[in-house]
Amino acid sequence: MAAPVARPPEVAARHDGNEEERRRPWPAPPGPRGACWAARRGNNMAAPRQPAACWGRWFCTAAAPRPWRLFGAMCLLRLPRITQPLQKEEEEMAALMGQIELEKSHYSDHEIRKLQEEEQLRRRKESMYDDDDAPGKTVIMAQDLEEKWEQKLLRFKAAPRITDADKSNNRTSLNRKLDSNLMLLVKQKIGNQELWLLPQVEWQPGETLRNTAERAMATFLGDDIQAKILGNAPHGVYKYKFPRAIRTEDNVGAKVFFFKAFLQSDDLSQAEPKKDYLWVTKDELGDYLKSEYLNKVNRFLLDL
Repeated sequence: MAAPVARPPEVAARHDGNEEERRRPWPAPPGPRGACWAARRGNNMAAPRQPAACWGRWFCTAAAPRPWRLFGAMCLLRLPRITQPLQKEEEEMAALMGQIELEKSHYSDHEIRKLQEEEQLRRRKESMYDDDDAPGKTVIMAQDLEEKWEQKLLRFKAAPRITDADKSNNRTSLNRKLDSNLMLLVKQKIGNQELWLLPQVEWQPGETLRNTAERAMATFLGDDIQAKILGNAPHGVYKYKFPRAIRTEDNVGAKVFFFKAFLQSDDLSQAEPKKDYLWVTKDELGDYLKSEYLNKVNRFLLDL
């Protein structure tokens, strides 16, 4: 076994009950590392804290973080109301799966009843079956029901996939592009420019970022808007710096945190947007949003 190593005198004094030595601050290591160590420990006997390049776990910096203005934005989506038209390959696969399902399925109650009635009619024609039905009684056959259903089907007319808003390209209407997501854009004044953006407002002390995004939605649509917000964490962030003419050390730029919500009702009679607004698809965003802003928005959009 190796012989024990003797402790330095100043360390030994601290562990030998010397109260004065125990309370005396530890000496700071030499060099830049010592300056940081003294600043961390609050050592009044060491040299005052100075900016220094420190390495490893002793890393420190004297530069204060640059301030950014924080904004919360809401990506409000109207979900598709109808399915998208099938492609040729999808139609062929759907027909094949329908045929397989039909071949493997069992008869329904209506089909069993129809087969029984056909067998009764066949036996009547062959005079092998006595008609026990009461005279004058009205019997509705399965075949009669099918003919009635077919007539009702012929009178049915499906609503058109292309609406009047689609024909007039009215992008302020929710009754358009029924097979796609629609996103709300509003025109807002940023500096001296008016830009199309997601509804956004500046964060206020005491709010969470979700509260800020909710307030942005209420600011433009009113408190009666019915929407389901997805999660408490932002889905994306967009950061930009102000022009050099107005940029200062205390006002460098802005960070916009995006949240998502699904519109629960198409009736916006009580929640009409208070500014210029549009309902656009993902493919139409490029007509209104700047490229950098659009790239950040497209990262969290999923349009199936």
